[in-house]
Amino acid sequence: MTNCKKKVLYDTMSNKVYVWDDHMQITAPPEKKPFILSGKPEEKSPDRNVEEERGGWGNKLDFLMSCISLSVGLGNVWRFPYLCYKNGGGTFLITYHIAMFICGIPLFFQEIAIGQYLGSGGMTFVGQLCPILKGVGYASMTIVFFLDVYYCVIIAWTLFYIFSSFSSTLPWSECEMLLSDIRMSLVRDAMSTHQIRSVNNNSNTLGQWWNSENCFVKDNTTTFNVSSIISRNSSSAVEEFFDRRVLSITSGLEDIGGFQWHLFIALIVGWIMVYGIIRKGLHQSGKIMWFTACFPYVILLIMLVRAVTLEGAGTGLLYYITPQWEALLTPGPWMDGASQILFAYSIGCGALPALGSYNTFHHNSYKDAVITCIVNTSTSVIAGIVTFSILGHLALEQNTEVGSVVNSGPGLVFITYPQVVLRLPGSSFWAAIFFFMLLLLGIDSEFCLVESFITGILDNWSQSLRPHRHLFTLAVCVVMFLLGIPMITQGGMYIFQLVDYYSASGMSLLWVCFFQTIAISWFFGVDRLGDCIEKMMGIRPGLFWRISWKYIAPILMAVIFISQCFEYQRLSYGSYEYPLWADIIGLGISFSSMLWIPVYIIYYVFSQPGSLLENFKKGLKSNIAQRKVSVCDKSTGELLSQSQNNIV
Repeated sequence: MTNCKKKVLYDTMSNKVYVWDDHMQITAPPEKKPFILSGKPEEKSPDRNVEEERGGWGNKLDFLMSCISLSVGLGNVWRFPYLCYKNGGGTFLITYHIAMFICGIPLFFQEIAIGQYLGSGGMTFVGQLCPILKGVGYASMTIVFFLDVYYCVIIAWTLFYIFSSFSSTLPWSECEMLLSDIRMSLVRDAMSTHQIRSVNNNSNTLGQWWNSENCFVKDNTTTFNVSSIISRNSSSAVEEFFDRRVLSITSGLEDIGGFQWHLFIALIVGWIMVYGIIRKGLHQSGKIMWFTACFPYVILLIMLVRAVTLEGAGTGLLYYITPQWEALLTPGPWMDGASQILFAYSIGCGALPALGSYNTFHHNSYKDAVITCIVNTSTSVIAGIVTFSILGHLALEQNTEVGSVVNSGPGLVFITYPQVVLRLPGSSFWAAIFFFMLLLLGIDSEFCLVESFITGILDNWSQSLRPHRHLFTLAVCVVMFLLGIPMITQGGMYIFQLVDYYSASGMSLLWVCFFQTIAISWFFGVDRLGDCIEKMMGIRPGLFWRISWKYIAPILMAVIFISQCFEYQRLSYGSYEYPLWADIIGLGISFSSMLWIPVYIIYYVFSQPGSLLENFKKGLKSNIAQRKVSVCDKSTGELLSQSQNNIV
């Protein structure tokens, strides 16, 4: 990589600076003011040359791998399948892909480009574009804060599964139950026809101590209706291991239960890992991203090959791709499809602008954005294929419909994938490898999100906090760890789902993304955004991008949000219906982020000098100045052309 060598000569007669390099001669007056796209410059023009303070990526591919690590994570393998299952398979796929094309990809690129242009993270960039909507930054940071708290709980579950995998016999491969004489005779009848496993020794117990009398384990080589012999309420050993051993779940939110030390220790380990990675800043973790972004695909492909060859997999896949057309007339699938795109792509949480802010000014992030979105969606689809293949197999075993084989919820991935592991040779080894993969997906998403929260705070209070970055990072991790402790109690799953549903997905995320898109596309303007992108990358967004940014994406989000408000449904977990007071608390969690936007609007118009109407109009105007850029692009050392006049 060659450096751009420059020679500088100052002419006192003409008061000009002459700069020579290997390519051409450039003339520029000293102290040249930046070119203004429109409007008047602010008193203090933002400075893009922040790499000295913020640091930067080691190379271009580090940024791409960081984007993949952020967007491809538990949202794809953990959240996508259970939302798809909840909404009837094919119905969700339709809403998901529509939202992806008209919202996901355009907004993903928009956020990265803005962050790269401004050189700032999620809490500050909207306020620079539209001062009156600065509350969007505070709202997004609130969402990220809640998300960081409960994401590490999933990491704790995963760590416990990894620990449990180090045994010759996987603990979720067997059942233990004390059977009545009648039930035992039914089991022995099934044994006589080689339809279920033999009973351990001559006792009336099977497998592990934490299982109930409804637990069953079916032999791998048979197709047999176990539920008709044991109980219509039968459950697999995998389900009972997650519910009764990992969670020790209680009957409801009213019974919080006791403290679980195994998850407490796992939660501590999870936060130590997160802090250790981000201690020096995300931009210095690029090499770690290479492994965390690539390794999970190796394991996921192994799971895919085994899952699609299971007996009954075809039934599950048919359910996966077959839509229920009448469900498309209800807002639920549209809400979940749009929110999953925003969630999986990490849109509206400030993480993408934070990553983009570490790029050099002329980095072509358009290619990175498109590649990341394609990889993200492909990962979700593959994870769905694996999950629904397993669900089809379980439905065949239990002689039931795919739609009712298990409860749709946050634990779906911990029920389906271990079923595949049991059917692989050397199941203990593959269990450890799979959950290590899940750990990587959780860790790389978690430390990207924690870093985006820290970056947003530091950008807003840089002078006081940036010198103490390490201490501040430690304090943030400790606070988030303490807030996650209630979610690892025996009733913690109910708290977990309450926070997941109301804080970091659904209505609150749509609300924040709507106002963020309005601030960028309307008040800053898609034409000015196009000018910024052209100046940075030499390409200009085409008609599709401008229409999506300005009209389609905000209209779709507004329609889904309003429809959901009119057809609001109470939260449930399986057959358990949350009490009214829990939903009220959940709405309070949503409002804790959503209210930042209207509250800051009121604060702005009352705090500025002048009339309320004048202040309101003033707050809608953006005066962002285009940056001075160096003659040499820092990433390549080559002189950039002024414009390539390309349209994308």
